[in-house]
Amino acid sequence: MGIARLVVKVGTTSLTSDTGEFRTEVAAGLVQGIDEVRRSGVEVVLVVSGAIALGVRRLGIARPSEAAVLQAISAVGQVELLAQLAQRFRAYGMEIGQMLLAPQDFGDRRQYLHARATLEELLRMRVVPVINENDAVANEEIRFGDNDRLAALVSHLVHADLLLLLTDLPGVYDADPRRVSGARLIERLELDAFDTVHAQGSISGRGSGGMSSKLAAANIAARSGVDCLIASAQTEGVIVAAVQARPAPSTLIPSLGVREPARRLWIAYATDPEGSLVVDEGARAALCSSSASLLAVGIRQVHGRFMAGATVEIETAAGGVFARGITRLDASAIVGTRGVVVHRDDLAILV
Repeated sequence: MGIARLVVKVGTTSLTSDTGEFRTEVAAGLVQGIDEVRRSGVEVVLVVSGAIALGVRRLGIARPSEAAVLQAISAVGQVELLAQLAQRFRAYGMEIGQMLLAPQDFGDRRQYLHARATLEELLRMRVVPVINENDAVANEEIRFGDNDRLAALVSHLVHADLLLLLTDLPGVYDADPRRVSGARLIERLELDAFDTVHAQGSISGRGSGGMSSKLAAANIAARSGVDCLIASAQTEGVIVAAVQARPAPSTLIPSLGVREPARRLWIAYATDPEGSLVVDEGARAALCSSSASLLAVGIRQVHGRFMAGATVEIETAAGGVFARGITRLDASAIVGTRGVVVHRDDLAILV
């Protein structure tokens, strides 16, 4: 099957240097590749990171740790990032359109449809959508945390055929290639083999992702019916190769051939749990096999202090976490009550 729609994600450490300079050579190759595949009829959506790194350099300050300061810096850096990209896209006769998304845009059906309509209209007008998280107003309770997950959810949103995650490494290894000389690149990785690979968070301190977030994104993509390819942003012609054949080296995570609802994926992979519910085996079986809601009668223990509307993990005493859901009750109100605690529409089975 040919690729008609492609989502490309490129991260902070690929687009900026250690000192926060914009990597013009990487951007040039990126834009050239997008231009070439668009000429062959492929629609492209670009997800980018790097606003904070560029903002820090633009303001001439040291990178702070305070969330409010980082958000303000991201507002400055976002302007710089879009200016740099717009200049290079226009050199090839292409226009870009910015979209800043938040997790609620995927969790709320109306917001989801509005976001999809805007993206479809941009693609119809032959504009390249450039997407980033709305860092300037997001907070720790309502943010993606990394653009890999955002890119995977966008691939679901636009019914993409392929998600291309561009990073500093050529793919996924069975050990850390920076420390193990004999680390082996895995060219094809199935979801059920994720525990056999090496994955960790960002080690540069400048990005928020790392290989672990790439695998989390690949999981979302696979459950969205979208193949995921992880490759190096430094590989010459990587975008064209991803569409026409496959860049070498790289790692392919194939889709499961199904398309789960966006809200379920959002609950499962784009929210952070604030507590957990330990349920009995009867409740587990009902949730996994009959699409039932979680009733209070099946809950044995409540961990954490959370309010109604929070995301919680659902687990058994013996088998561990198997689902996530949005609770309808405060933690303190669950014990001794009756009725629905997590409705099936607010439930995502993980395994």
